[in-house]
Amino acid sequence: MTAPRYTFRCRHLSLLALPLFFTGCVDHWGMFEADDLGDVPREPMMRAQDPVGPVQPPPSFSEAAVQTGPERYELSVEDAVFMALRHNRNLRVQELQPVIADAFVLTERGIYDPELFVNYQYGEESVAETDRGTGSAFSVDGLDYAAEAGIRQRLPTGTDVELSVQQDRSVSSRTPEEQEARVGLSITQSLLQGFGPAVNMASVRSAELARDASYYELAAFTESLMAEVETTYWQYVLAREQIAIFERSLAVAEQQRNEIETQIEIGTLPQINAAAIRAEVARRNQDLIDARSLAEERRMRLAQLILPRNAPLARTRIEARSVPTVNPEPITDGPERVDLAVQARPDLKEAEMELAQNRLEVVQTRNGLLPRLDFFVDVGKTGYAQSVRRAFDDLGGETYDATVGFEFNLPLGNRAAKGDALAARASHDQALESLRNLQRVIELDVMLALNEVERLRQQIDATTATVELQRQSVQAEKDRFELGSGTSLQLAQAQRDLLEAEIAHSEAVIQYRIALVDLYLAEGTLLERRGVSMPMPLR
Repeated sequence: MTAPRYTFRCRHLSLLALPLFFTGCVDHWGMFEADDLGDVPREPMMRAQDPVGPVQPPPSFSEAAVQTGPERYELSVEDAVFMALRHNRNLRVQELQPVIADAFVLTERGIYDPELFVNYQYGEESVAETDRGTGSAFSVDGLDYAAEAGIRQRLPTGTDVELSVQQDRSVSSRTPEEQEARVGLSITQSLLQGFGPAVNMASVRSAELARDASYYELAAFTESLMAEVETTYWQYVLAREQIAIFERSLAVAEQQRNEIETQIEIGTLPQINAAAIRAEVARRNQDLIDARSLAEERRMRLAQLILPRNAPLARTRIEARSVPTVNPEPITDGPERVDLAVQARPDLKEAEMELAQNRLEVVQTRNGLLPRLDFFVDVGKTGYAQSVRRAFDDLGGETYDATVGFEFNLPLGNRAAKGDALAARASHDQALESLRNLQRVIELDVMLALNEVERLRQQIDATTATVELQRQSVQAEKDRFELGSGTSLQLAQAQRDLLEAEIAHSEAVIQYRIALVDLYLAEGTLLERRGVSMPMPLR
């Protein structure tokens, strides 16, 4: 009896390991090829890396090198960007999105985790019965114990597997004690609706696509943040330059006012010449006040984007070290830049992930139109005895039970499934049209950015010439005024024109730098151009 008992137990241990074998295969079920869904771009299957960590500046960046005091920073534009990558609070919030999306992947894969179950029941009864032969009444007391343990698992093929071990004990005051043991295996296979990994792994694949999309969303947000930091930095530089221009202009106006007032006092000029120059001094002072206020506003905006959480916005000083010198050259590779943008823009990649998710939804809802047809088989071996051990020993006997069958379900009309399929197809078509529209918008973004870069390139040359000519005009008006053929009003107007020309030139140079940032953002290459790498989905 020992050898058969050993053989039986080993055989059932191998059955217990069967669901664990399938569990190890869950991550490796082959993906489906979608049916013909129209003009749909087929993206290679993608697997993201581990959840993304904080986006960090390059190792060469040292924050201590740019902090020249407890509340003072001297920053280049690159330093400002790197500080934003390290300290920006909105970026820290956005970095958690891939972690959340990856958690949903685990949730979807958890559907196919094996489940261990245990069930125990206890019951007792006391009844009165009558003996048919003697007619006398007697009582019957009984106890029932039932225990069951096993493991069950759902597989991506549409299969439900359950392996269980049961033991029942019955004790009665009128009959001998009975022990029953059973080992059973139950398998249910979907044959139509719910059949195959193509349908059952769709939710897992959809969660993986959502996770991949979250990486592209983070990349798009990081690029947008970097562009905002660079733009704010250059606007702050422009505001500081305008302050310097207004201060120089005010100093010149005050000097001329003093000279005119001196000439009025000695009688070489009439009193009416003082009004125009005094008004001009007041106007320059007014412009200087506005310029200082604008610079402070842009300093605070830049500080909000880049400073650590504990740095006070009101007291922290920021000195911009980058000089907006440019040597602009014409850009002649517009079509190539459009092609690059179609390949590199993270928002387009995110839209492609959304389209792939909608394709999966179409596959799922199309399968939902099928009727439900399940094949099931339930087999077991049973042993009977008056003790637990003998009952399990008796499992090697000839007693068994087996059930095989089919179950069919079909909702009449099936309107819910038809509605889901129609909505999924419409959502897929909508996502496809949105993707095509986004491709067109990206082309427009790049071309508009190129047009703005070229405009500002030409404006730099034009404003440079204008400044030089206005300086000559001011000198001519000054000579005419000294000779008595000009007025202080004409001189003030010429100086005002020079001031406007200098400001226009400064704005053209700064706006050209900003336009380049906008161009790189439209191309989707700003991260790469600034040397910032991010974990992305792997092809």
